Amino acid sequence: MVGILPSPQLTGPSPIDEPRQNSAVRLPLRNTVAELVAGSAVAAVVSLVLQFAAARLSISEPSYAPEALTMLSSGLVLAALFALLAFGYRATRIGRWGKLAATWVALTAFSTLSLAIPLQSTRFYYGGSSTDNGFRMQLMTRMASTLGLADMNYAETAPYYPSGWFWLGGRFANLLGWEGWAAYKLYALCWVAVTAVVAFTLWSVVLRRRLALLAAVVTALSGMLHGIVEPYAWPSAAWLLPVAVLAWRALRTPEGEPRWTLICIGGYVGFAAITYTLHFGFAVAMIMLMALITGVQRVRQGAGAGPVVKQLFLRLLPIGVVSLVIALLVWLPYLLSTGFLLNNPRSAAQHYLPEDGAFLPVPMTEATAFGGLCLAGFVWLLLRCRHSEIAASMLAIVLAIYGWFALSTLALLAKTTLLAFRLNVVLELTLAVAGVLGLLELIGYLRRRIDPRYAVQISLVACALGLIGAVSVTQEAISDKLLGYTEQAYTDYYPTGDNAKGNKDPGQRGSWFDDEIRAVAALTGREPDQNVLLSTDYKLMSFQPYWGFQQETPHYANPLADYDDRAAEIERWAKAGSSEELLRMLRGSKFKNPNAFILDNPQSRYSEVEPPPEHEGDLALQLKGDAFPQNPNVRDYHVYFDRELFDSPAFVKRDVGPYTIIALR
Repeated sequence: MVGILPSPQLTGPSPIDEPRQNSAVRLPLRNTVAELVAGSAVAAVVSLVLQFAAARLSISEPSYAPEALTMLSSGLVLAALFALLAFGYRATRIGRWGKLAATWVALTAFSTLSLAIPLQSTRFYYGGSSTDNGFRMQLMTRMASTLGLADMNYAETAPYYPSGWFWLGGRFANLLGWEGWAAYKLYALCWVAVTAVVAFTLWSVVLRRRLALLAAVVTALSGMLHGIVEPYAWPSAAWLLPVAVLAWRALRTPEGEPRWTLICIGGYVGFAAITYTLHFGFAVAMIMLMALITGVQRVRQGAGAGPVVKQLFLRLLPIGVVSLVIALLVWLPYLLSTGFLLNNPRSAAQHYLPEDGAFLPVPMTEATAFGGLCLAGFVWLLLRCRHSEIAASMLAIVLAIYGWFALSTLALLAKTTLLAFRLNVVLELTLAVAGVLGLLELIGYLRRRIDPRYAVQISLVACALGLIGAVSVTQEAISDKLLGYTEQAYTDYYPTGDNAKGNKDPGQRGSWFDDEIRAVAALTGREPDQNVLLSTDYKLMSFQPYWGFQQETPHYANPLADYDDRAAEIERWAKAGSSEELLRMLRGSKFKNPNAFILDNPQSRYSEVEPPPEHEGDLALQLKGDAFPQNPNVRDYHVYFDRELFDSPAFVKRDVGPYTIIALR
């Protein structure tokens, strides 16, 4: 691998790489910081305005009207972006800040309108409250109910999952005066817009402005296909590529130590640490790999090993220090609780191997416009990696991702994975951006080789094909990739007991959310964040900041909470011989015991639970166990409570739809 990559010296000029006078960056620090701050602010404000405007459309579903409006608006914005690429950056009358403002607004408008209009009459984000979104909304609701860090589910437990993105989301919800779940869609779409604008600035640090804008457009398109369903992970995925290119250059610049560049790289790594741990781990591995390649090449060229190691260490040190300081903002409570990982319980978070994690990703073979772009990028990386720093750094990322897949497969021997499939979005984005850069070089080559009289026509054809390709990818995202998530956003139930279509079907468990919330409040007499529930209806935890005695699945459970021990304790409670024995068990629990139970009532005509004959008439609680490496990776089972266990005056009960709600007096 070392032999095919360029030497540590800066490469010569090409359509992509230009001389930079031994500098790793094109933008000075002051301009970079100013553009990051101003661009993010503009993106957030414009996105909010456009989202509120989209919500006023009030088009009843089902209808294709939102899709039609989405494609019209996104097509017009894409046309404006391509016009900006063709003519805007040559104009001198509007000035630098005018061009930047136009770019920020256009990127924000495209990112927001393309995603907000399909959701115009629902309060849910893509995916509704189903599957993983339930946990994301639970954490968002928790962060909106507290100013500090807290576990999404377990009381009095140091938080485990990095909640930096969600903590800021809690402050956003507080600013609006909304509950966390209700602010999730607005907040997520704002971040999608901010991600595109920040990507433009980061690419401007390593590429010319027009190339940076193209890379940002490709980033937005790639996110629509695969990235935005995890809005808290999308920023670190989208920004990884330009930061990796910057890190490659910073490590290989032969003279001087680009300190502020290294500090900014450390800032990104720290951001990944407090938002998405996988991207943090991959970024660290990526930077270490780049340092290793650089060091080996320099030693092979005759440099002394000692001076090379010292120089690379001094360049890695600022990255490590800055990222560590940022990471501790979120991770310090957990580190203290585990003796700085010396007593770290085993987590089931990585016990997941879906189909796209079992096979190597080959997006360049897909028969779509985006697949063709990835193929062009793959070819360009292979052809240009020895002559272009950018191609070399991108190829290093591609190889590292496939290496991560190999390590993840080997990790199965240790009964875990590295969740390599989560890097598919980074791979696809890398190949897509490489494809754009490669096609631009091809266009430049054709302009030089063909009669100059046709140069303008070549550029116009290229621009038209680029616009058509962008529209095609947008339509693929809206009509295919996001369709299932959109349907969930409209059919899942709000905590009011109805959904975006106005349905309130008693046969659907979500239609009882409002009754459950009222019953818990009436029976316990406590505020939601003062209750600890043992609930078979886990979705309820997404809408109110209840504490849970048990998390729905071990894969989202905090390792410090002892998921298996809690499950065993629940089973012991179910085997109690009397109400008095159950009460003694609850009071003697080593965990903070629940003060309310939400159990399935199989005797209700709304219940879908069919107990075995020996548990006829009992109340049921659904639990999940880790079934890794099977697919699905969880096994569902029920624990049954004899109704007579709750006959004591210490308990108060109420039947609500398919549930029986029980509270300790």
